[in-house]
Amino acid sequence: MSQTELSGGIVAPLAGTMVAIADVPDPMFASKAMGDGFAVAPNADDVVAPCSGTVIMVAKTAHAFGIRTDDGLEVLVHMGIDTVELEGAPFSMHVDVDDRVEAGQPLGRMDLAAVEIAGKSTMTMVIFLNLAQKKGSVEAATGPIGLGERAATLDIPEQDAAAPATADAPAAAAPTEVSAQSAASPATAKTAAATGHASGATGFDALAYDIVEGIGGKDNIRNVVHCITRVRFTLKDTEAANDDLVKNLDGVIDVIKAGGQYQVVIGPAVEDVYDAVVGVIGGTGEASPDDEPVERPTTVVGWFQFGFSSLIGVITGSMIPVIGLLAASGILKGILALLTQFGVVASDSSTYALIDAMSSSMFYFLPIIIGFTAARRFGSDPIIVAIIGGVLVFPSVVSMSDPEADGYTVVSQLGNTIFNADFFGIPVALPQGNAYAYSIFPIIVAAYLASLLEPQLKKHIPAVVRMIFAPLLEVFIISTVMLVVFGPIIMTISGGIANGINGVLEVNYAIAGLIIGALYQCLVIFGLHWAVIPLVASQIAIDGSSPLNAIISATMVAQGGGALAIWIRTRSQKIKTLAGPATISAFCGITEPAMYGLNLKYGRVFITASAGGAVGGFLTGLMDVNMYGFTGAFVGFPSFVNPAGLDHSFFGFLIASTAALVVSFTLTYFFGYSDDDLETERAVKKVRLGKREPAGV
Repeated sequence: MSQTELSGGIVAPLAGTMVAIADVPDPMFASKAMGDGFAVAPNADDVVAPCSGTVIMVAKTAHAFGIRTDDGLEVLVHMGIDTVELEGAPFSMHVDVDDRVEAGQPLGRMDLAAVEIAGKSTMTMVIFLNLAQKKGSVEAATGPIGLGERAATLDIPEQDAAAPATADAPAAAAPTEVSAQSAASPATAKTAAATGHASGATGFDALAYDIVEGIGGKDNIRNVVHCITRVRFTLKDTEAANDDLVKNLDGVIDVIKAGGQYQVVIGPAVEDVYDAVVGVIGGTGEASPDDEPVERPTTVVGWFQFGFSSLIGVITGSMIPVIGLLAASGILKGILALLTQFGVVASDSSTYALIDAMSSSMFYFLPIIIGFTAARRFGSDPIIVAIIGGVLVFPSVVSMSDPEADGYTVVSQLGNTIFNADFFGIPVALPQGNAYAYSIFPIIVAAYLASLLEPQLKKHIPAVVRMIFAPLLEVFIISTVMLVVFGPIIMTISGGIANGINGVLEVNYAIAGLIIGALYQCLVIFGLHWAVIPLVASQIAIDGSSPLNAIISATMVAQGGGALAIWIRTRSQKIKTLAGPATISAFCGITEPAMYGLNLKYGRVFITASAGGAVGGFLTGLMDVNMYGFTGAFVGFPSFVNPAGLDHSFFGFLIASTAALVVSFTLTYFFGYSDDDLETERAVKKVRLGKREPAGV
């Protein structure tokens, strides 16, 4: 072995006291799990490059960065211990990936006082990530050291130090190359995430690096969005993605290809992983202008499937951002009912009125909020469409539709259609009672019409006055068309569908509960449940309750029961890691982690869980359970509290949900799953009726 002199040498990135890596107060670094190196207990804020080379990683929180030397050695500088939790506040770095730096070059600052006030250690580690691969060793100084002074000497065999990186025998793996190398052994990526990532990232950041590289790198990504359980990528080349690698990463439940998207199923932590992915690839996740056009069908049946699937896609993209808020509002409504029931809050008090406003505003102003999200889906101006939504729920418009309001008039009547307003003498039929408050379909159509009108306005209105007159004309034209023409038509159609569903439930609620309970989660597989969600939201907003949603709630519990049985029965630590969070997620009303991560993968489990859903749905109908909020499953218990007081709905919910859980758990435990199924695990593909553009923002 001979001593290798790296270009510029290895110098201290901060001034302070040199500390042996084994003495660092963090087991991951002290055990050299990430590699050998040294540490500095700093006494000044300035940070410099420890060596010459190319920057290959800068943490989004700026607490760590990596450099690859010309000799292929990877050097990680990790400033502080657990400082990622400080979200970048104490760090100021002015270096980017691919920048060339020289040893001793100033790179930024670490505010030592701020780190210490936050209760974190300022100990800074310098780790040689691939030194072991090169069969090298490091000898570091101890004691006081100045900024940029020589800090360590490396011994690396000459043949390894000089050997260039090749595809077959890479001399060094960049932080962004770790996942690609792990393709032959998915466990490698898992180990990196668990014991220390080669990029220096931890937790969600480490997972994000592996996902991005597993799908072909950031250059293969057109755009990225997320829904309630999945990070959804639009890729330039789907063949470049390594499905087996990605789906075997710790933290990933499954990989699904649907609707032109590469969907990585994460579960409850999806927002954290999405944020980390955006940090890795840069940008905001918005679609790029060079997205490929969607393939159009050539047959009548194909066009029908395409149109229906596109409608579901629009609803999905419009509703995904507000589902959490709808759920929260429903829970708050139930809590308010409980507070009133037990005399904590009087129904005629200002406290009641304020909490009621908090829980009801989301439903009442739904057209404004959905107008914003639908406009983003169609590419029209979100603010303008939101204003059009405001027109549909404006107090004076709502008052015109309310037979109990002063000044209510009937302009004319055609069959069962009542025209209760007019516009320049043209009769207008506003939906009785609340006009378009609580509804979503009219504003979605308005967003679509706006996407057609806006380009024409921009084309024909001079730029000097466009800022004023384009919005003016758009609001006036779209609002007029919606109030006079499309609004009444859409509400008649959606009202007919809702009445049809209610009619089926009224014929025999128990039998309907049995059938819906058994089959509803199948709709989730096809993505058709998004057509049901707006109807449920409308029922709750207008009627104050939804028996259909009560049945759906039982199916969520049943899918969670199947996952729970797997969690308890399996001896596989990997499956336990998936099943635990999936069970909790299903009991909180989100079944996709349980379904795609477990129940559908292992064949019989989805059937046994659906049997539990059928029993729960049947009992829900048999006991005439009603649901007064949006959130289902166990976490949504307040949604079953009648605002007038506790009644059979609440106790029926408890009985039906418990039965669904017991049946699903028992059937799955004894008949639905065994660890032998791990050998016959199959990939689960999300099925879509026809092709459509990616949905969700």
